[in-house]
Amino acid sequence: MKITGIESFIVHVPTGLGMTDFHYETSKWGFVGLNVFTDDGVVGTGFTCTHCAGDEMIKQTIDLYFAPKLIGEDPLCTKRLWDKLHLGNLHQVGRTGLVRMAHSAVDIALWDICAKAASLPLWKLLGGAKAGSDVPTYNSNVGWLGSSRAELLANIQAAAEAGWDAFKITIGHPDPQEDLARVREVRSTIGDTCTLMIDGGEAWDLNTARSWGKRFEPLNIYWFEEPMDAEDVEGHAILARELNIPIAVGENLLTRLSFKDFVTRRAVGFLQPDVTRVGGVTEWLKIADLGACNNLPVIPHSGDMMVIHQHLVAATQNSPRIEYIPWGHDLFVNPPQLRNGLLILPEEAGASTEMLPEMVKRYRVG
Repeated sequence: MKITGIESFIVHVPTGLGMTDFHYETSKWGFVGLNVFTDDGVVGTGFTCTHCAGDEMIKQTIDLYFAPKLIGEDPLCTKRLWDKLHLGNLHQVGRTGLVRMAHSAVDIALWDICAKAASLPLWKLLGGAKAGSDVPTYNSNVGWLGSSRAELLANIQAAAEAGWDAFKITIGHPDPQEDLARVREVRSTIGDTCTLMIDGGEAWDLNTARSWGKRFEPLNIYWFEEPMDAEDVEGHAILARELNIPIAVGENLLTRLSFKDFVTRRAVGFLQPDVTRVGGVTEWLKIADLGACNNLPVIPHSGDMMVIHQHLVAATQNSPRIEYIPWGHDLFVNPPQLRNGLLILPEEAGASTEMLPEMVKRYRVG
């Protein structure tokens, strides 16, 4: 099999409730993707996701630097092609950031081809650790920073009625007392048996995280996500030693070596790699193995809206649940399917990344 052509695209989809945290506010979610065509007629689709910023640069990286290196190559040789792109002429100027995100989209498309060529859903091709089981999810779309307390509680109650028993809410208000009050009200609403996470969105410095983090401990918090700058390994290591709440980090780490630093310093309790940011499926699997070797769970950041991560979680023993965010599901031929807060594993061949042409046309901006 040989790659014969590549077509890139940008689509922006509405988010419904909208998304607000300490850094960002957006009503749309960006998908920067590509279709990879082969001489066997198999087409692979991959994408990365954004806050609708920098999309043109990611697309240009695919078109100008990656596509020419892929024409004529065997798409099944994913590891060889990963190294070819990573060690190419962008290596010195962009090993992370938008270059790594463009690389992620390409790698995902290649794995989509691999699974389709094998006539298997990607999760089975990768080992099928959770065959015969539905996958627990936690709902991240209920507690954005910009929601009022009334909206927050209404969203939580509606999600609970729909079957969810695990929720994550964003903190990072100018007054941490407001954060604490909101989390207390949510815990009171959902009771003691439901799982509750908090996401700091990198809002605090170390002193704030140390003093205020202790006040959340009585609320039975499953994890405290990104309380500080995501690259502050030593700060997170100090916090991990002092708090009785596990630290979760990963959505803003773009290399496996960054994850290694956190693991080596015992600065993290949950690894959260995002397949659309870390270099695709090839690198995500290495990070998951890093977690397994250190007895750490991997619960990815679903920047892909669960589309690819459903396969990766289902294939990985140390990945106990997946983040639920529903934005853009109407783009896909086979979107993620849930029942009572549980993810039903797909059976269609591929990585579930194939998009409906009419929906791409509706949302396409580039």
